[in-house]
Amino acid sequence: MFENLTDRLSKTLKNISGKGRLTEDNIKGTLREVRMALLEADVALPVVRDFIQAVKKRAIGREVTKTLNPGQAFIKIVQSELESAMGEVNENLNLATQPPAVLLMAGLQGAGKTTSVAKLSLLLKNKEKKSVLVVSADVYRPAAIKQLETLASEVDVEFFPSDITQKPIDIANAAIAHAKKKFIDVVIVDTAGRLHVDGEMMDEIKDLHQAINPVETLFVVDAMTGQDAANTAQAFNEALPLTGVILTKADGDARGGAALSIRHITGKPIKFIGMGEKIDALEPFYPDRIASRILGMGDVLSLIEELETKVDKDKAAKLASKVQKGKGFDLEDFRDQLVQMKSMGGMMGMMDKLPGMSNVPDAMKSQVNDKATNQMEAIINSMTKKERAKPEIIKGGRKRRIAAGSGTQIQDVNKLLKQFTQMQKMMKKMSGKGGMRKMMGGMQGMMGGMGGGMPGMGGGMPGGMKMPPGLGGFRKK
Repeated sequence: MFENLTDRLSKTLKNISGKGRLTEDNIKGTLREVRMALLEADVALPVVRDFIQAVKKRAIGREVTKTLNPGQAFIKIVQSELESAMGEVNENLNLATQPPAVLLMAGLQGAGKTTSVAKLSLLLKNKEKKSVLVVSADVYRPAAIKQLETLASEVDVEFFPSDITQKPIDIANAAIAHAKKKFIDVVIVDTAGRLHVDGEMMDEIKDLHQAINPVETLFVVDAMTGQDAANTAQAFNEALPLTGVILTKADGDARGGAALSIRHITGKPIKFIGMGEKIDALEPFYPDRIASRILGMGDVLSLIEELETKVDKDKAAKLASKVQKGKGFDLEDFRDQLVQMKSMGGMMGMMDKLPGMSNVPDAMKSQVNDKATNQMEAIINSMTKKERAKPEIIKGGRKRRIAAGSGTQIQDVNKLLKQFTQMQKMMKKMSGKGGMRKMMGGMQGMMGGMGGGMPGMGGGMPGGMKMPPGLGGFRKK
């Protein structure tokens, strides 16, 4: 998400970051470029107009003229205004009510509403430790009821049955009554979607809303529809007292116009953002982190949170212990690392959250793709247990067999073994004194080698990044 906007803004703001002082003239040129970048990202025109005015007012005021580094101050103003446009802080769900807390989901057909019900259920169950009941009040599509039942089973939350002969209000009331008897914390009501906003649909959902009086009314909208997403949200907001928005399919939207337009046009916060098809790919929406990603500064906080929730801590502890005891790092361990990476959205999903990724050339990004990760996993799966434990025995005949078994070429097997050897060396550095610091240094060297002296790589991590403080060794908890 935001790839196009990040690229354009990074180039534009780089031109001004080295200025000794800012004048109205050089701000004017930069603001014109920022305006074009936002319009190309499909941000709604009123939002662009207000954004540019706010930045200009702050930039030519005392705030910048008094600073020692005006170029950096200008970038900070742009970041601050991006946060402001998107709502400044993450707004949580309001679940402070007599259980069950009822959440009503609204939206057009195809926006990912039913999937979002399941994703939100999983998030509430795992992060908030809530018991959840889901119910479908979509009496027009039997497939929607069945889909929700299947997803509820997948995320292990309770499903309340319904069918197309019932009225939506009766379905929702029966589900809420059941939840009260079972002392369930949250009830999520899925509603019927339509291909477009129409009066009949609005009347039905208004009646349903009035009957069940939900604590949260969430509008689910597809990020890839750009500023149309904001306009549709506004139409729903006029009919229903929306409390927030869930922005879906954001991983497929390179522009990001919806995220920057919705809050301004509707006045309602984006509460969650869907970043993939996987059932756990729903994240709280943090405007400050998103603004940081738009400006190519990364989102290390979200990356750390993903590591906390998605990494198998037992496996990680066993590997750390094994490496520290000098027992080595084998291909079985390497495969486990690849699987963990996939659970976090793949290599590109992780790299997008690292600072300075906008400086990495596209040619290099294309080499670090998730297809290559899948291929490496397939090659390791084609090996015997002995080969994974002792990669040095993999010679000619074995390489041919592994390549045939994984549907790859011998050069792919060679490439994997070479990458594994580099990883093995890094892990070896971890077992010595100053472990993690040495390993990070090795990684910087690797990135520098991959970059081949490309501009912006700083001879190491993207943007000349240094190792974060606090990673000097294994910290005791």
